Order: sequence, then C-alpha cells, then structure tokens
Amino acid sequence: MNRIARVFKEIQSKGEKALVGFVTAGDPTVEVSLDLIKAMCTAGLDILELGVPFSDPTADGPVIQRSSGRALKAGVTLTRVLEMARELRRSTQVPIVLFSYYNPILAYGLERFYADARAADVDGLLVVDLPPEESEEMTSTWSGNELALIRLVAPTTPPERMATIAEKASGFLYLVSMTGVTGSRGLDLDEVSGVVAPLRSHSHGMPVCVGFGISTPEQVRAVSGLADGVVVGSAFERLIEEHLDDPALVGRLSEAVRALKAATR
Repeated sequence: MNRIARVFKEIQSKGEKALVGFVTAGDPTVEVSLDLIKAMCTAGLDILELGVPFSDPTADGPVIQRSSGRALKAGVTLTRVLEMARELRRSTQVPIVLFSYYNPILAYGLERFYADARAADVDGLLVVDLPPEESEEMTSTWSGNELALIRLVAPTTPPERMATIAEKASGFLYLVSMTGVTGSRGLDLDEVSGVVAPLRSHSHGMPVCVGFGISTPEQVRAVSGLADGVVVGSAFERLIEEHLDDPALVGRLSEAVRALKAATR
C-alpha cells in the first residue's frame, strides 16, 4: 500500500479527514522552505503538495503567483524541487505530491521525470493543465504506475465527465471548490455540497479532497463534513509572505497547521 492510500486508511480509522497542505517549493529560499515544510509535516500535515515554481501559473491567484516568483528568483527548478523531495524524505513519511504545470515536466523529459520522481520517493503528481485525454503522452513513457496521478474536477464538471476523470485517476480526486483561481474568493459550501455527491457516485471509492478558497479552521471543519480531505494552499503562502523576515515564521506556520488539522477531527 502506498503512502497516500495508507494515510486515508489511517485517518478514516480515527474518524478524521486529511489535511493536504500546499506550499511552493523554494519559497522564499530552498533552505528556509525546507525548514518550513519539515515543521508543517511535524505539526500534523497529512499530505504535502509541493508546488513546482512556474512563470505562468494560470490556475493560481496573486499570492501563489508571487510565491512562484520568489522561488524562481531563488533559482528553483524542477531538478531542485526533486532534490528537495529527496531531502524531505529523510525526515518524514508524509506523502509528497508534486503540483506542477505540464511545461516544466515536458521540458525535463517525461521518462526522466518519472524515474527521478520515483528515485526521490515522491508519491503522486498533479498536473494542473493536463486533461485526461492528453495525459497519455506523459504516462505512456512511464516505466510503472507507482506515481499516483491525481486529477482535478471542477464545480462545472458534468457527471459523465466526472466518470471519465475518475477512471484515469489515482491517489485521490481533487475537487476545485469554485470557478476562478486559488485564493480568489470565499467558499460556497452549498456549491461544494452539490458537486461532492455526484462525484462520489463516480469515484469508485477513491477519496475526494476539496481545495481552493479554504483558509480558516471553520471552513476546514465545514468541508470535512462533506469530503475525505481538505486542501489549503494560499493561506499558508500568505502567512509566509506576510512574515518573510520574521524569525518566528516556522512557529507561526506550525501553529496554523495544528489549528487546521484540529478542525479535521
């Protein structure tokens, strides 16, 4: 059983939901980023989404766009992100999901990426701008299927399309809570509730996690009543951005993780 499946099995046995945390790798520097991520994992993060910095992050709002800019300025590439994943694996068994756009992976080399991601002990991959119909170009070059390929589902996705997406997914299904970019507006629980039920009917038992626009313990608690996991990203990156020069940043981020994780119980 891979780490992602193990996490969902363990938290289900505890009556909890998964806290999935996104941060941009190398923001603001590789060294600081590693310290922050290790602290987040220790504080209770269930699954780590490690964002690959990209110059044109079209699905991301201003906060994550700026975090990508800081990481790129620090010289962070996909190669460096994989090195970071390898370093993180020495201190944590929290599942690592790389969150990327397709261009960096394509430029890196599809076969080489799969081999290096597995060598770094990465557990999953989410490619924001690669729909199921076009992903075979990537997966057909892979030498195995150990890397979970997590798929996105939008609130506007019709049921028949949900079925197509779920058939080609592994790890978990990522339900985007709203139309728009990350961190762009508040959470509409009625909208989320109306999409979770039909998605579950097509998910073949695969866990459903909800992300975009979730930032507070109250929102995490509400979404936990609907889904198997909650994804928080912009809130963590906003905290990093607001305290870039604060020596207490590690502690602040750890405290935020603990509060959000408590809301999943």
